[in-house]
Amino acid sequence: MTTTTAPRDVQGGPRLAHTARLSFGGILRSEWIKLRSLRSTVWSYLIVVLISLGMAVLLGFSLASGMGGSDVATLPSAEQTLMVLQSAVFGTYFGQLVVAVLGVLVISGEYTTGMIRSTLSAVPKRLPALAGKAVVLFLTTFVVAFVTNLAAFGIAAAIFAGHGAPVSLFAENVLLVLGGAALYLALVSVFALGIGTVIRSSAGGIAAVLGVLLLLPTVFGLIPADWASELLPYLLSTSGMTMYMTIGADPATLAGPNAWQSLLVVLGWVTVSIAAAAVLLKRRDA
Repeated sequence: MTTTTAPRDVQGGPRLAHTARLSFGGILRSEWIKLRSLRSTVWSYLIVVLISLGMAVLLGFSLASGMGGSDVATLPSAEQTLMVLQSAVFGTYFGQLVVAVLGVLVISGEYTTGMIRSTLSAVPKRLPALAGKAVVLFLTTFVVAFVTNLAAFGIAAAIFAGHGAPVSLFAENVLLVLGGAALYLALVSVFALGIGTVIRSSAGGIAAVLGVLLLLPTVFGLIPADWASELLPYLLSTSGMTMYMTIGADPATLAGPNAWQSLLVVLGWVTVSIAAAAVLLKRRDA
């Protein structure tokens, strides 16, 4: 008859089992692998790229060919730059809907497949898992959007240059506007991640996020009341457009919040979404 004894360390005492602890860097690597392995991620970012470049071509040719009733070559350089920027970031309005859907799917897909149990088992404290998803989604969306905006600007600038109105990428506030539009898309994706965590349903989460982005501005715009028109600039999508399109604008010409104030409003929406997600993620079962 054989007996088994517990393994002992060099001092003769029982050897203690070592539990592996997943660092935040490991969480980020894990979330990056999961994000890039999803087909929805590839298709979503591809659609964002196609929309942005396509809109830059359409609006660029329309504005450069004199849609405004004037020859763009005779306009002041500031107006030429503004037109090129409008063409370059025009696709952001549609791109926000795509990244919003992606943000919901990043978390709701795990609830649908049951992978969330494995995720929370690997990260028992839960909140680092949510933070890891938010960081990876934010950075990936920002990089894709910013590179796409640069390409869209290049296309629009080439179109205007062909009509005698060359615009430089390094003109005043150009990079800030392009970066601001990319930042807005990244923040929308994180906002949607929070909503998806709260609702835990792909259909419900997508409906809620698109309702905030599209339905709320429409409803507030139709209400014939002063309080509705006063609240309209503080909605997520309205503030998002203001935060990058009014960069460098004269504050005296603005009827509502300026670019930096609008950025704070957008950050407020994202903070509320992620805070609610964090509280419910800690309280509810997987």
